[in-house]
Order: sequence, then C-alpha cells, then structure tokens
Amino acid sequence: MRNLVVIPTAKEIACFLQSCAGQGIRAESTVVGKLSVTLFPELNMGVALAGLGKAQSAVQTQHLISGCSDVHVVMCAGAAGALSDSVAVGDVVVATETVEHDIRNRFGPPLLPRFPSTVPVIAAFRELSQAAHPFQVHFGPVASGDEDVVDPARRLAIHQATNAIAVAWEGAGVARASQFSDVSFVEIRGITDGADHHAASDFVTNLTQAMGNVAKLITIWARDGNRTAHQMSS
Repeated sequence: MRNLVVIPTAKEIACFLQSCAGQGIRAESTVVGKLSVTLFPELNMGVALAGLGKAQSAVQTQHLISGCSDVHVVMCAGAAGALSDSVAVGDVVVATETVEHDIRNRFGPPLLPRFPSTVPVIAAFRELSQAAHPFQVHFGPVASGDEDVVDPARRLAIHQATNAIAVAWEGAGVARASQFSDVSFVEIRGITDGADHHAASDFVTNLTQAMGNVAKLITIWARDGNRTAHQMSS
C-alpha cells in the first residue's frame, strides 16, 4: 500500500470505514506486525488505528511504516476543533503544517515544533478542493497537543500562538514518525466542534458527518491524486 491513513480512535476509524463502505469501495483485512489494517486495493490504501495521543500514535505509525516496504504517503486523519470562526462543523481542514503546541519548556523561549506537509500532496488536495463538495475544504496550520480544548480563552491562546485554524491531538506524533522514516506526510481533520464549552457533546453529535467528509476527500484523492505518489517515487 502506497497510502497509509492512520486514525486515532476506534470511533473515528469506524465512521471513516462506514463512509468507505457506503461508497462501495471493496475492503480487505490484513495484519501488519501487531496491528490490524483495512486495505482498499483499488485505492492502493490502508487504514489503521493510530492510538490516542501523540506518543502512542507515533509508536504505532512507525510500527506500520516499518512493517510495510512501500508506504509513500502517511495521512493522519481524524476529528478536530475549530480555532477559526471561518471553519464550520463538517468542514475539512487539510493541514499545510502541523504545529506542536503543548511543550511546556521553561529554560528558554517557547518551543513550537512545526512539521510541514509534503508540498506535492498538498498541491493535489488543492486541485481537488476546486471541485464541488457538500462541505468546505480549508488549508492552514493545525495545532497538535494532548489536550481537549474546551474553553474560549484557551482556544484563542492556541490560535494566537500557532496561527492554526484547527486543533487536535495526534498530528505531531504521526508527523515525527513520518519524518523519521522519510515518508511524505499530511494531516487531514474533520471539524466536529468549536473548541468551546460545547465541544464534548458536539464531538459526539457531529463525528459521523465530520469523518465521513474526511473519508470522501481522501478517497477522491486516492482515486485521482494517486498520480502524485507515483510522480514522487519515479
């Protein structure tokens, strides 16, 4: 599989796979090392559980990359909270970079490690975003930290520190594993909530819609944008 999609939680991956099944995409099951993977042969794509949080997702992503000799693009896909009022529930954010926001160093200036998404992959998604979708596709930084953002003040602080338009947990972990293994990386998130006091209930209410939209965009890319992976490896 040239394209590996890693998804943080069982609920998120169930919604993603449900959308793929609804599109009639044939799936197969396999195992890579210690992890189960759902393969979509016609898309040259595998989908696997990343695990909750940056550390676990980094471990499992690296395990998957090491167990597959032909992975060229790794995508961290999942739900996210909006940090910008221009991003609405159900929209999809394609990260131009993933910014790790929760390193609490005190021996110097704040650390905000940034992991740029692979340019040809982003370019392919930009082309696809011009087509009509029942949801909006946004491009911008995504903040990554092991923290539920459920307070407007914290939402504003992270946005001001990172310039991110969405916030989630695992992206930086997946980005670090991808960087370590020298494979292409992009983070793609579906918006479930506004990173405010209603975030917990909104997450539950909107998860199926948000992850369904993420799945639709990624499967369109895998069908039409697979040429990017082939160009990158040629």
